Amino acid sequence: MGTLIAIIVLAALVIVVAALVAGRSRKRRSEELREQFGPEYERTIALARSPRAAERDLTERASRHDGLDLHPLSEDTRIDYLEHWREAQALFVDDPAQAIDEADVLIRRVMRDRGYGDGDFGQRVGDVSVDYPEAVERYRAAHDVAIRARVGDASTEELREALTNYRGLFDELLTKSAPYEVR
Repeated sequence: MGTLIAIIVLAALVIVVAALVAGRSRKRRSEELREQFGPEYERTIALARSPRAAERDLTERASRHDGLDLHPLSEDTRIDYLEHWREAQALFVDDPAQAIDEADVLIRRVMRDRGYGDGDFGQRVGDVSVDYPEAVERYRAAHDVAIRARVGDASTEELREALTNYRGLFDELLTKSAPYEVR
């Protein structure tokens, strides 16, 4: 009987230690995701049905990101994009909604040329959130205004803010040539 009790106590101890190790590992992974994704981590946690589901989503984003062929733009391409941006920005004076639409298209082209692909909006946001977690929320907000502008439901001030938000991601995509490296 003493041997059976010793085995049960030992088994319980092994289970407790395994649970503690798993908990520490999960906590460390959560901290790594929080550091990597910044405000995008908090947003994803808030919108998910559970913290584990949110972290699974972020991990899947990072995994998909690892499979992308990301690369910096050539200097000529970068200069061309800067000129296109200036044109879109100048258009804002005469046709703010059209300028926003052009900025939206331009961002997609830059993302595609950097290697992020040209999937649906959600996929693009997920891909770019790995490298630019600070800029992705502004991208979402700008894209929302662009959609509303197509049906005439955005004020000039909202359009101005959208152009500024697009410019933030545009600058990041053009100036930061090294993709985020996952630890």
